[in-house]
Amino acid sequence: MATTLCGLFDRLVAETEGDKVSIRDLLQIVGARSYGPIILLLGFIAVSPLTIIPGATWIVALLTLVITLQIVLGFRNPWIPARLLDFEFQREHLVEGTRTARRWAEIFDRILQPRLTFLTRKPFLQLVALMCVAAALITFPLGFVPFAPLLPGITILIFGLGLMSRDGVVILLASASLVGAVIVLSKLAERWLGISVF
Repeated sequence: MATTLCGLFDRLVAETEGDKVSIRDLLQIVGARSYGPIILLLGFIAVSPLTIIPGATWIVALLTLVITLQIVLGFRNPWIPARLLDFEFQREHLVEGTRTARRWAEIFDRILQPRLTFLTRKPFLQLVALMCVAAALITFPLGFVPFAPLLPGITILIFGLGLMSRDGVVILLASASLVGAVIVLSKLAERWLGISVF
């Protein structure tokens, strides 16, 4: 990895200032020209206190959808609409989220390493992107249920970790997490709508 997770979270705090922070600010820190760090950042936001902001869950899911569809279509560099880039939130939520995430980051920094790296390259990269698309789509209906979007958010976060560290084992773990998110959605659909998915 070009940087440790702890170092990345420290930079998110150290290199931002003021009361509010935008998505554009954060992407400039992680690097807006490579997909792995961006997906990792979106996953982090999806499971952080930032999602208590009304509509933030769907904004992050939409941004994830836009980014990962570009991977599926073969875009070499990500393009993000300015309206999404300018989405702002209180910096205190960022500080709180990184403080919590850093404890987990210390663990991941010790175990992440290049393994089964072919799973992080084409054509498997497109398959990973499709699974991120699925996780983003699942987030939209789950967004109406308190805490339910956490599972697809964790899935996106783990995919980002795997891509950034070129760790195929982590990619496999993220795939299992996506299966769990689909099962949760199917159970909710069966309970509330009477629709049996499986």
